[in-house]
Amino acid sequence: RYLLEQDFPGMRIGPEPTTDSFIAVMYGETEGNVPGNALVVDPKKPFRKLGRFGNAFLNRFMCSQLPNEVLKSISIIDSPGILSGEKQRISRGYDFCQVLQWFAERVDRIILLFDAHKLDISDEFSEAIKSFRGQDDKIRVVLNKADQVDTQQLMRVYGALMWSLGKVIDTPEVLRVYIGSFWAHPLRNTDNRRLFEAEAQDLFKDIQSLPQKAAVRKLNDLIKRARLAKVHAYIISYLKKEMPSVFGKENKKKELINKLPEIYIQLQREYHISAGDFPEVKKMQELLENCDFTKFHSLKPKLIEAVDNMLASKIASLMNLISQEESNMPTEMVHGGAFDGTMAGPFGHGYGEGAKEGADEEEWVVAKDKPAYDEIFYTLSPINGKISGISAKKEMVTSKLPNSVLGKIWKLADCDGDGMLDDEEFALAKHLIKIKLDGYELPGTLPSHLVPPSHRKPFQTAE
Repeated sequence: RYLLEQDFPGMRIGPEPTTDSFIAVMYGETEGNVPGNALVVDPKKPFRKLGRFGNAFLNRFMCSQLPNEVLKSISIIDSPGILSGEKQRISRGYDFCQVLQWFAERVDRIILLFDAHKLDISDEFSEAIKSFRGQDDKIRVVLNKADQVDTQQLMRVYGALMWSLGKVIDTPEVLRVYIGSFWAHPLRNTDNRRLFEAEAQDLFKDIQSLPQKAAVRKLNDLIKRARLAKVHAYIISYLKKEMPSVFGKENKKKELINKLPEIYIQLQREYHISAGDFPEVKKMQELLENCDFTKFHSLKPKLIEAVDNMLASKIASLMNLISQEESNMPTEMVHGGAFDGTMAGPFGHGYGEGAKEGADEEEWVVAKDKPAYDEIFYTLSPINGKISGISAKKEMVTSKLPNSVLGKIWKLADCDGDGMLDDEEFALAKHLIKIKLDGYELPGTLPSHLVPPSHRKPFQTAE
């Protein structure tokens, strides 16, 4: 709702557990709903495989279509609210975690939402997060309603959230957590307004980059699936080869299922496969229970060779084609809704701050602090109104900034490139040091509003 800046069909937002359905929010010329049973038979929609989860799920699945600019670039899957307690989980009537896993394998980004005043990770939420295993690079965490606590409480809440997530998500990396208040109402606590704006901007950049990298991610998924299919072929053909031709088939099947971990190790050594490419042992054992091993196919070396050839040579040429296409096409970004609110104008992120300060003022922004800078300048013994690089360095290193940063500041401040600084250039250098010490980034090139007045080129007037 926050991203789209409009209601969508089937939306219900409230403090109580409201959404009990999976809602696919997608672009459509007219506003409306499509129920789950109709969705899974629509060849134009990517949901046909969801039919296997049965009617209990399909009655809780719908597609909301509306003509919204944001949805031209991305589609959003809104999952049901997470319940706590065993009773509610059973009453869903379908395998909630299996459905989540199906979506997780196909989406580009997974966003986990937490409220700042409700951090407990219930059993169902824990199971849901575990179903995203293998998709860790897609997960982002949003700590919402952070304006409802003060700075001290927010620090403790953030620490508690990271501790809770650490027990559920087994990754050595720390998850990226975006802190803010993601709704269009006034902030209750404005102490951290600047933090919330910076975090929202980071989240928007992350979401906006998704359409741009979609082709590369699809190619990445293709490579992953090809590797998994290859390993699957090795496992199935090994089981087929080990089966007796006449008697004792059932006993041999049980023996092979029990020996699956040892078979994995044997195949790893024989074909030099990474352990991470093998399917989970327990899940594979469960699936094999219902299979007839005699109907499995033998290994076809030509097909394996074709997959290896694709991974070795075809993928590289595809990557080149994608990079060429991306360089020729305009950068595709998500537009509309909340994304346009932070793009331009005085309320854009970073407007009037750091190097952008004074951009829309007639007076040179450095002038207000120049008298203080002039006092320092004249203690450095200027000759003919300028100080040498050595004199400037003695003063500039007192900022304790590293040489790499001070070198960049010198390059920006020495407008005429004569290796010396006049009083205006020195004031500019001190202003740029202040910008860096305040935590802002330095500009790559000197913006026109920061150029000292005496170094500005006069406008040519037409005669």
